[in-house]
Amino acid sequence: MSTVISIHSYRGGTGKSNSTANLASLVAAQGKRVGIVDTDIQSPGIHVLFGFDDDKITRSLNDYLWGRSAIAEVAYDVTYAIGEQAKPNSKIFLIPSSVKAGEIARVLREGYDVGLLNDGFQDLLDELQLDYLFIDTHPGLNEETLLSITISDVLLLILRPDSQDYQGTAVTVDVARRLEVPNLLMLVNKAPTVLDFTELQQRIEQIYSAQVAGVLPHSDEMMILASSGLFSMKYPDHPFTATLRSVAQQIMI
Repeated sequence: MSTVISIHSYRGGTGKSNSTANLASLVAAQGKRVGIVDTDIQSPGIHVLFGFDDDKITRSLNDYLWGRSAIAEVAYDVTYAIGEQAKPNSKIFLIPSSVKAGEIARVLREGYDVGLLNDGFQDLLDELQLDYLFIDTHPGLNEETLLSITISDVLLLILRPDSQDYQGTAVTVDVARRLEVPNLLMLVNKAPTVLDFTELQQRIEQIYSAQVAGVLPHSDEMMILASSGLFSMKYPDHPFTATLRSVAQQIMI
């Protein structure tokens, strides 16, 4: 039985892609087969965390959406990123979106058949025999995001302790409940270390009547790493990674 997890935030800049890459890698490190799809087609970037330069992406999700290839053909095996933490059965595949300006412009100009995404997700689950499929969504609410939420077994909403994030996230939570998402979790990111994290977690759970899976502090180490790798793999004993590992375990339940 496969599990589909959508990672979403109402606004950009929440650390959504970083969280997606790290959580997916921590799950894969448990001996699971994991896929990641970057559906943030207008501003892709998760590939950087796996060491991809732009010129290394010779095929992408865009090729599938334009009918140029099957979706499994644009899946890159990035298990190397887990390193020594990988177990014998660990596998992680990345389906990136194109970073070429022409491809992004075409999406903005013409759009694409969102229904193809649903078919593609199912094809990935079947052909790659995935245990978990992580969908890195586009911020905000659009047709693609609604599709991802609809087919998800788990929706992880990332927000910062910020009034604009609170308001936008409230809209997303309402939509998710209307779409009857089976498991809704919250992840607070970039929390100032001067805050009482227990009080912050309780307040957010009260606001949204939803479980907060974890509170991640603002981390200078994460900022210094600057998306040049997976924090949880480079710093496996760091408290930040411990929180990510706890969130990963909650996703796997």
